[in-house]
Amino acid sequence: MLKSLIFSALLATTSAAAEETQRALPPPQQDVPAVDANQTAVFAGGCFWGIQGVFQHVKGVKTVTAGYSGGSASTARYSVVEWGNTGHAEAVRITYDPRQVSYGGLLRVFFSVMDPTELNRQGPDEGPQYRSEVFAADPAQARVASAYIAQLAAAHAFARPIATRVSSFSGFYPAEDYHQDYLIKHPYDPYIVVNDQPKIEKLRALYPAVYNARAITVARR
Repeated sequence: MLKSLIFSALLATTSAAAEETQRALPPPQQDVPAVDANQTAVFAGGCFWGIQGVFQHVKGVKTVTAGYSGGSASTARYSVVEWGNTGHAEAVRITYDPRQVSYGGLLRVFFSVMDPTELNRQGPDEGPQYRSEVFAADPAQARVASAYIAQLAAAHAFARPIATRVSSFSGFYPAEDYHQDYLIKHPYDPYIVVNDQPKIEKLRALYPAVYNARAITVARR
């Protein structure tokens, strides 16, 4: 992730999302109907450490795995993806119970904790591998995600245009083991303290009804 080794530089970097989204976003006007079986969502929103950490605190989420989506299996390795030319984005695969949290509810959290107006970057991380993207598993997810982006744009929820893309899911490849549950295992890592712990606090403050104080641990593949 080409992260700076200088803590002071990290302290100087603040995501625009933290500045802009200090209040809860409106819930989606459209949603995917609930079914009696666990469902899957795949989101990319910058470094997967923080996004995984956020959804590990969402009620109704069963598993969260950090990985790569958007490219081919042959290039789904961190040492290759970090160069930004594989088509992959750092992403998370979320398995959730739609009877407890809806797809729209997950989208609401997703757009609240990262900055959807940044193009091919997120906070201190730059490159297309850090883009924000929703990988829709089916037409219903694509419809709901696209409608929510349009809803947020019409409401002027952000000061700049939303850059988050909605695309068809083509595959997810779990990241290396040392990336899994990174936030939980390394809560005092300077990068985590500056860039990702505020995401957890934002979730707790903005959406207490969906916040789970006890995080899911040990992401399962």
